[in-house]
Amino acid sequence: MKYDVVVVGAGPAGSTAARYAALNGAKVLLLEEHSSIGSPVGCTGLLSTRAVEECELRPSDEFVFNSVRGAFVHAPDGQCLPIDGKKTKAYVVSRKNFDRTLAVMAVEEGVELSLKTRAVGLEKENSKAGTGAKGNGNGNENGNEKNSPVKLKVLRNGKPETISASVVIGADGVKSRIAGYAGLGKPARILPGIQIEAPYASDDSDFVELFPGSSAPGFFAWTVPLNEKISRIGLAIDQGLAGKSGPGGNSSLFYLEKLLCSNPHIKSRYSGGMLDFVVGGIPIGPQEKTFSDGILLVGDAAGQAKPTSAGGVYTGAFAAKIAGKIAAEAALEGDNSARRLSEYDRLWRKGLARELEIGMKIHDYMGKLEDNQLNELIGSLNTPSILNTITEYGDMDHPSILMRKLMFSGNSLRLMKAFGTFLKTLF
Repeated sequence: MKYDVVVVGAGPAGSTAARYAALNGAKVLLLEEHSSIGSPVGCTGLLSTRAVEECELRPSDEFVFNSVRGAFVHAPDGQCLPIDGKKTKAYVVSRKNFDRTLAVMAVEEGVELSLKTRAVGLEKENSKAGTGAKGNGNGNENGNEKNSPVKLKVLRNGKPETISASVVIGADGVKSRIAGYAGLGKPARILPGIQIEAPYASDDSDFVELFPGSSAPGFFAWTVPLNEKISRIGLAIDQGLAGKSGPGGNSSLFYLEKLLCSNPHIKSRYSGGMLDFVVGGIPIGPQEKTFSDGILLVGDAAGQAKPTSAGGVYTGAFAAKIAGKIAAEAALEGDNSARRLSEYDRLWRKGLARELEIGMKIHDYMGKLEDNQLNELIGSLNTPSILNTITEYGDMDHPSILMRKLMFSGNSLRLMKAFGTFLKTLF
């Protein structure tokens, strides 16, 4: 079986990359190891309006449960910072239906979809690029061989097969096998996350709730309302900052159980039990390279999630469009060398790298603050003028815009006292 482009992983990034490869004239195969698209779910399901637009979708009752316009940020001492965007800023979605919609869009453009098909190894015809878990990554980095097809080894319905492709796009998530086989390494960090869907009486279902501080060391906890009575309650942690505070004290499960039982705000609104339960890893910090001979990485496999919010659909879709186009052009030109495919790496970084870099600085700074420092910081932000600036310039996908506006606003002295010299180091 020979294809121009094979995409491994049918999540939003994979389906978008496959569709764009097909739109650019390639013969494309999209592989998904599970028996259905969008399952199992490993995502909060809160997508910015820009993320939905980047996927070239319009909000639809087929996948949207709720829309939200802002957030209540709860300090460790209980004070609340209300951030009201005044208009819809994000959608609470069914990731199963959302992912399936994108896969259907790819198939409608001529992409061939194969479910229950798992990548188990790959190699180059003229030079090994990796086989199974023992990949050595010795691809042709100098691009001397312009077109050495990739042999992708898969198990389709449990039976071994070999698929030939000019370019393989790894969109296979945080534990990307393709990245490992190609010797491209892993994202800088992986944040373990956990979430339940449960009965929860929201104060206002137009707002998500965020809980930074020791309740979720290194990141934050959240409630995301599906409606007035049901919310997704979860958190992610940075294990390097999570203390050994008890049995399992550095696990996300430990902190979720503690949150449900000990946080006064959540405890008073949570009715007990759960309707759904998901766990997953959030990759932040992209690899040094997201390309090799005949290989591209996109989405979580490339560590393209936002370090500030952990969202990866917008960034993944942005990069996936570039990956699909470059992969198709390279395949049709007969040049799948690392040199040719490096254009993808250059272009996606041109659009995203600066924002991800600033996001990582914000992530690291906020994650290291003690509870008393967070109380002071959140209190300092809770003024009408600063809240108005947040309302006008707050952006889930581009936090640097708000940080820059705050830095040069009339409140700069107040903010410098709260943030110290941190704001100066961002730009």
